[in-house]
Amino acid sequence: MRASDWLTARPVAHRGLHDRARGIIENMPGAARAAIDARFGIECDIQLTADGEAMVHHDDALGRLTEGSAALLGMRAAELKAVRFTDTSERMMSLGDLCELVAGRVPLVIEVKSHFDGDRKLVARMAEVLASYRGPAVGMSFDPDQVLALRELMPELPRGIIAERSYRSSRLAGRIAGSAEGHAAFAPCVPHPTAFRRLLDRRVAGPGALDRPPHFRPAAANLDRSHAGAARAGSPACGSDDFRGF
Repeated sequence: MRASDWLTARPVAHRGLHDRARGIIENMPGAARAAIDARFGIECDIQLTADGEAMVHHDDALGRLTEGSAALLGMRAAELKAVRFTDTSERMMSLGDLCELVAGRVPLVIEVKSHFDGDRKLVARMAEVLASYRGPAVGMSFDPDQVLALRELMPELPRGIIAERSYRSSRLAGRIAGSAEGHAAFAPCVPHPTAFRRLLDRRVAGPGALDRPPHFRPAAANLDRSHAGAARAGSPACGSDDFRGF
């Protein structure tokens, strides 16, 4: 089965099927279980720790949902698993914990969080975990360097780049163009509500804007059309309703 088939067959729960009012917190085991029960795929975020683990958490620092304010990058995995959350007794999972919980029952859409510093240790750890995982999974990142790392370390894994604004005037435009050099299928900009539409070697779809409901249905259109055209720093900007070349 093609990635576009299993990824678009059912909705995908953004950070799991969470509902804070009911004590189901994003990226927590309960949110993953709720998504599995609904037969939804699970979008999750991973962050790098001081000891090289991939932890399932959206923010790069504690505080929004938890006690404390420390940066995840300065803490070890065991320390993060002991952090108390405000509205749940559950604790932060590693990517390995999530894979064990899901056990291939629904697709995983894994967003690689980045500090835009060229560090590939998080993708390397993701590759180690997924090497023994047999369930459907895809990878994505806002950082073009991490998308290229996904390509190099996990060439068979469907992957994509996410964007939330035009890169025409962004400082990232040059980096995206540089990362895309020699890779004709690398797209320079992606309208964010449609995020994860353009891939290096294949197409899938991905999460909507962060202020949307905690689940979304990836669009199936154009997932298998061929695509080409190297990214350039001066490429036309893409707006939320502008799918030129898509």
